[in-house]
Amino acid sequence: MNQNKITQLLEIKYPIIQAGMVWTSGWRLASSVSNNGGLGLIGAGSMYPDILREHIQKCKKATDKPFGVNVPLLYPNIEKLMEIIVEEKVSIVFTAAGNPKLWTEHLKSHGCIVIHVVSSVKFALKAQDCGVDALVAEGFEAGGHNGREETTTMTLIPLIKKAIKIPLIAAGGIGSGPAMLAAIALGADGVQVGSRFVATPEASSHLNFKEEVLRSKQGSTLLTLKELTPVRMIKNPFYKKISALYKSGADIDELRKTLGRGRAKKGMFEGDLIEGELEIGQVSAQINSIIPAADILKEFIESYNKTLSSLTKMYAFK
Repeated sequence: MNQNKITQLLEIKYPIIQAGMVWTSGWRLASSVSNNGGLGLIGAGSMYPDILREHIQKCKKATDKPFGVNVPLLYPNIEKLMEIIVEEKVSIVFTAAGNPKLWTEHLKSHGCIVIHVVSSVKFALKAQDCGVDALVAEGFEAGGHNGREETTTMTLIPLIKKAIKIPLIAAGGIGSGPAMLAAIALGADGVQVGSRFVATPEASSHLNFKEEVLRSKQGSTLLTLKELTPVRMIKNPFYKKISALYKSGADIDELRKTLGRGRAKKGMFEGDLIEGELEIGQVSAQINSIIPAADILKEFIESYNKTLSSLTKMYAFK
């Protein structure tokens, strides 16, 4: 693949970013993705400040290629996380779940490239005005926390591309090279891949969770808890408990009480498939093997190029 806006901005070989997923994206996964031509991200959303510092330092030792940190801006220890990112001289920061105006200028003043995750044209324009260097546009197919609008990736990418002037990364439902080609055809300069990298040996999530992802079928996940923070998860017994509350007319306080604290950790990191929250995207239905991150990147590029070549030969209408 030739260089484009995203590969030039991030100084990477392929325009493939591994999402900074909670309880999954530690230094092992991030460094492996970076070593094999993509951009690995450490997911700070599930890390105490001292744990984040440890992962950054280990990632530096494991790769001499660019890597970044994903930071949910609603994190309670956000000031400390940002302090560590600056102290450790992390050069790429992806922000999400909050107002980019709060930290973009600060991070850029310390030499960071800042990329913000959005789920609508409205927030894309606001983030661009805040001075971010690029955007991730995430469709509602994506796993974990998501936008309330339920706009699909294929709809969202052209809308945001038309509205902004900075580089654009597509996310949500992208689990293969052909899906990457579709996103780029719609105007994306690169892709962010989450769910496919869950099913890797390097992912820090529990094997029980990884194997549950392999068992996922069409319809196995659903976006729920919109009254709190919308999240896409596998329909396990905990999800069914939430669904029953909705059917009984439960109010927001009952939902919050049932959700409690640490549900994602319980499910994704500790492997509790009954009471845990299992965050994964719709594309999990396409995942049937646990393979190294290096093999995923190789698969993406080979199938991207094969599909591009095939389409050029077969469907060049005149």
